[in-house]
Formats: sequence, structure tokens, C-alpha cells
Amino acid sequence: MEIFRAGHKPSAKGPTDWFTGIVRIDALFNPAAPERVQGANVTFEPGARTAWHTHPLGQTLVVTSGVGRAQRWGSPIEEIRPGDVVWFAPGEKHWHGAGPHTAMTHLAIQEVENGKVVDWMEQVSDEQYGS
Repeated sequence: MEIFRAGHKPSAKGPTDWFTGIVRIDALFNPAAPERVQGANVTFEPGARTAWHTHPLGQTLVVTSGVGRAQRWGSPIEEIRPGDVVWFAPGEKHWHGAGPHTAMTHLAIQEVENGKVVDWMEQVSDEQYGS
């Protein structure tokens, strides 16, 4: 058994290549072979969001606070709230983030395949975010 105490890793700022706005990432667990599940708490300030992206083995989000938005390519934007669980299938192009006036935090869980958990794409435009 291992216990990873709260704060065992420092918070990180979401890189501007992957996010729009102010985003904080708190890594919770990362795989060590043969494990492959990774998780982090991600906090988005109002209006902040990910770029479009996919995950080779899918992604689960558990919203823990605030009000956010999520969208898969070609579908309408969905509002997400605390207690909601969002599943993105492997290879499904999507984005997620805070609402325009409220911060949002979610637990993000994804699996590693061949050393990769995500494929980042273009930024979500203000027009796409607001539609």
C-alpha cells in the first residue's frame, strides 16, 4: 500500500497550448508500469477551457464543484454540474471547461496507451465556446 498525501505534487498552471484562460492542474495519481490509470483535479476559472482533444482509451470526468460546459464534435454544448459524470469514448473529439461566469473543478481520469493519454488539437474559439 502507498498513501500519496494531499499536496504531494505541486499545482501546475495549465499550458496555453492546451488551455484557454486560467486553469490549475493538481495531479493525483500517475501510472507506474504495469498500471495505466492517471487522474488529476482540474480547476477552470470562468471562461477557461481545454483545446479540442481526444484520448486513445477515453476519459471520465467527475464534476466536483461549479458549473461547466462540455462538448463533443458535432454535438451541442452541454452544461455540467457537481455530481455529473461525463464519459468521452476513445478517439472522440471534445472539449470541456468552466461556464462563462462560474469556475468549475472536475476529476479527470484517463488511461495511458503506449505512453500517451491525450492528443491535443486546435483551440476552442470564443465563437465555439459561446454558441
